[in-house]
Amino acid sequence: MIASVLPTYNRAPLNFVKGEGSWLIEADGRRFLDLGAGIAVNALGHAHPALVQALTDQAQNLWHVSNLYQIPQQQALADKLVEHTFADTVFFTNSGTEACELAVKMARKYFYDKGQEQRVEILTFDGSFHGRSAAGISAAGSEKMTKGFGPVLPGFVHLTFGDMDGVTNAITDNTAAILIEPIQGEGGIRAVPDAELKALRALCDERGILLILDEVQCGVGRTGKLFAHEWAGITPDIMMVAKGIGGGFPLGAVLATEDAASGMTAGTHGSTYGGNPLGCAVGCAVMDHVTDPAFLDEVNRKAGLLRQKLEGLVGAHPEVFESVRGSGLMLGLKCKATNIDVVNAGYDNQVITVPAADNVIRLLPPLTLSDDDITQALLRLDQAATQIETA
Repeated sequence: MIASVLPTYNRAPLNFVKGEGSWLIEADGRRFLDLGAGIAVNALGHAHPALVQALTDQAQNLWHVSNLYQIPQQQALADKLVEHTFADTVFFTNSGTEACELAVKMARKYFYDKGQEQRVEILTFDGSFHGRSAAGISAAGSEKMTKGFGPVLPGFVHLTFGDMDGVTNAITDNTAAILIEPIQGEGGIRAVPDAELKALRALCDERGILLILDEVQCGVGRTGKLFAHEWAGITPDIMMVAKGIGGGFPLGAVLATEDAASGMTAGTHGSTYGGNPLGCAVGCAVMDHVTDPAFLDEVNRKAGLLRQKLEGLVGAHPEVFESVRGSGLMLGLKCKATNIDVVNAGYDNQVITVPAADNVIRLLPPLTLSDDDITQALLRLDQAATQIETA
């Protein structure tokens, strides 16, 4: 008999009932150090007082009205995002998947309105993850994502990650955009080098196509800047955002320049829940924290400390770990042991990590984790590695 909850997840046998900062409390009282943060969602940790206050205050006044009307909280959050990014305009969604849908539509509509209706193809890369909608899995293109769900949507050209010559050669008169994650999350914490991001930006400018960045996982302060592309000194035309922007409340967004968004006029897109007062009130509180230069300085300091200690962990357990990769507090441990075994050993030692492709475990802790949390992280990861070695 099928379960009442559709069994599409391989869930760990854990039931968390409370969260405090970087910690989760299981129903049986055990405390787990959360180095997953809900897959990079809980940017300010669990039950952050400012987010609790923002949500509570808004919930006592107004939850939902729909986008048939003006929403002051939505306007406030859009203004904050425009102030602190490349963007001129923002559309709010409930998730990264929905942000992908709009980013694809926006790029194609841009060229349609310019009389270049044939420009519908979007270049994407192996190892990518852009959500699980029809467009998202078609963009990623992997068998794992698409098997059994065909026919996939046309209009996506799949390229080898890191092959710049391949990108150049793939651009034709039918190309509308390049879609890429500055750091692949699900793909195994694979970062696009700054030089390649610069080259992609220059190539898009040269060939008259759009650059779409998917910063759903790597954005909102996770790399030590507000958005990961800032390290390369470039800007996209369109950017997908979600996860950390809501600090745990379902919230996403598409940010764009005025030019790139020019085709999206009244009636071309919509969302019933997107940008509702509750979500945007929380999003404003998140932005107030992650745009503070002192906050980002602390993210970078703690990221350096954590990475240094992780390098030591790799050296201490060469049969379990191979290397450290990533940026800021979006780090990966490339494993020699099976990564799922490492994740499960972490559960046994009450530390949470997240598996990814390429036999990697992801470390995506709250940006607010303390130095003591980092000490505990290394202690528990060390215990997990020892457990695997002695099994």
